[in-house]
Amino acid sequence: MTEDTTGAPHEPGSQWYDSEAGPLVRPYAMTGGRTDPGPTGARFDLIALVTLDASAPGADDDTALGPEHRALIELCRTETQSVAELAADADLPVGVVRVLLGDLLELGCVTVSRPVPPAQLPDERILREVIEGLRAL
Repeated sequence: MTEDTTGAPHEPGSQWYDSEAGPLVRPYAMTGGRTDPGPTGARFDLIALVTLDASAPGADDDTALGPEHRALIELCRTETQSVAELAADADLPVGVVRVLLGDLLELGCVTVSRPVPPAQLPDERILREVIEGLRAL
């Protein structure tokens, strides 16, 4: 018997996770060790909206896309989703989803709508004045 990093004894060759966890795949294995979302340097905010392009391959299409890429395509097929929603629904870390979305963006499978920066939004005071003016009509 040996001890693991926590000091708990375990048998040599035994798994360090329980049987309910299923097979363990490290995030870097899904992205090929990449951490940046493609050479375009695209940035994916958590609230950026991802829409499937009509030319995106189907789930059974025999392309070079991996299973994680196909899962993201299928999640976007029903409706536009944010990066955070895709990460939650695919049960993948956000960093992995960003890299995979970068691949899909470069292939033209998805489009990304970035949120409007708060500095470019109209002032609340102006909007209230417009509403009051419309009510006065």
